[in-house]
Amino acid sequence: MNIRVGLFFGGKSVEHEVSVITGLQAAQNIDRSRFDVIPIYITKQGEFYTGDEVGRIESYRDIPTLLRRSTRITLVNDNGRVWMVRYPAKRFGSSIVGELDVALPAVHGTNGEDGTLQGFFNLIGLPYAGCDILSSAVGMDKFVQKCVLKECGIPVLDALRLRSGDREAAEKIEARFKYPVIVKPINLGSSVGISVAHDRAGLEDALELAETFSDSLLVEPAIEELVEINCAVLGDANGAVASECERPLGSDEILSYEDKYVGGGKKTSGASKGMATLGRELPAKIPDAMRDEIRSLALRAFEALGCSGVARIDFLLDGKEKKIYLNEFNTIPGSLAFYLFEAAGMRYRDMLTRLIGMALGRARREQNITYSFDSNILSSASLGGAKGSKGAKR
Repeated sequence: MNIRVGLFFGGKSVEHEVSVITGLQAAQNIDRSRFDVIPIYITKQGEFYTGDEVGRIESYRDIPTLLRRSTRITLVNDNGRVWMVRYPAKRFGSSIVGELDVALPAVHGTNGEDGTLQGFFNLIGLPYAGCDILSSAVGMDKFVQKCVLKECGIPVLDALRLRSGDREAAEKIEARFKYPVIVKPINLGSSVGISVAHDRAGLEDALELAETFSDSLLVEPAIEELVEINCAVLGDANGAVASECERPLGSDEILSYEDKYVGGGKKTSGASKGMATLGRELPAKIPDAMRDEIRSLALRAFEALGCSGVARIDFLLDGKEKKIYLNEFNTIPGSLAFYLFEAAGMRYRDMLTRLIGMALGRARREQNITYSFDSNILSSASLGGAKGSKGAKR
């Protein structure tokens, strides 16, 4: 019998639409001789839907109609098996829609890529591909990520973390950095809410924009002679491989959301939709020694954050200082970065098979870990009034 794969996409995130494309790309490329694919769409309200229409990209032109033609579900663990159950339940007959063996998350951004969805899968006992809760959370928080990487000797730009609404934000930034600076929401990807400030007026606009997307902001110096290079890693604690390197080509001093997903960039081998439509130089035209260094740093960073599955790691090359900096992690990258592995000779189908295999392997290993132990503490427990477990004082 084939392995039943729940392919999750959508979600409560500004990257919702990009996630739909990533999920349906994956659905088209999974090896159907080995896996039964169940597409599961997560609405912007956090509701789960499945059905034939959910697996068709054309259906997302009219989402209300899509939902009416699909089945809303919840996931329930019953005696170690995870079932999709119709919600609301039917008055008569079974409400079970199907069973899942493993999850393949393709959800970008907050409430999906940040450990939230991974925690839900852990709680209901559903094996899942990709990073675990901790590495997902660290990979999403750009400041915490920098702290971990810096501790592991991986070069990152200096950065300042600020709370949204800080009235002294501009003064703190100017005391720390010279212009230009980059202002980012601390926990978003796809270039949403990111802008470059060259002076105080631009800084105030950048802060206002970023604050609409996050309650914490990250500010770092902008590299003026900038070249961006991306590299992906596939693997887990048992071993990992780095992809080919690419140089994204944008229309401004930083890549915008439109550059990545909307604009009709020059298409290359493997480019179809989503992140794969971005104009790019693939392989990147950089010296072999630099390519080797970036791939090595990517593998080291992947290990430092305890990642598994596939992650895209974005680097900044300072043309003036001739330095390489790790910019950020994408623990569920757009298009799952399949095009970077295709350029290195790995088919998307094979990459997905490896991802699912690693998920099931992790689940088997975790079965040997003790998460609870038998105790008779509740047999004689007393709340002791309002004093909790320590009991009342006498």
